Amino acid sequence: MYAALTFVKREFPRIPDALSALGREGPSETVQSEPSEQELTSDPQQQTALKHYADMQSAPRFPLHLPVELKSQTGDYLAETQNISANGVLFAMDRDVPVGSIVDFTILLPGHVVGSRSDVQIDCHGRVVRSFEDKGRRGVGVVIDEYHFERA
Repeated sequence: MYAALTFVKREFPRIPDALSALGREGPSETVQSEPSEQELTSDPQQQTALKHYADMQSAPRFPLHLPVELKSQTGDYLAETQNISANGVLFAMDRDVPVGSIVDFTILLPGHVVGSRSDVQIDCHGRVVRSFEDKGRRGVGVVIDEYHFERA
């Protein structure tokens, strides 16, 4: 018997949009010009983007290294989680998945990690918001837009 729950997260502005509102470029994360405090407080759109970006980055991250298969429009990729938060996942992988790509993946959390007798499966749907090189591999940050828990 399976217990299943489905959660749909609120829709937030995309991180690249938030970064561009802050004067930064999304994928390369190069600082074009840091906005002054006066500029940030004078533009409501920039205030919202800055707060949203800070909220996304402030969620506690859990360093879990789990194998995952990431599926996107361009193919399937093997990856390993580096950290997991309530907002998203950072993956290490050998190939790049472009920022903006829609992805689906399943995380199997070991029961002992989550305090359960059985493993917990989380089916996730999200989008790539960050991609960078890290020690010869690709770091790919994904915001989770929708997830579904299943427990045996």
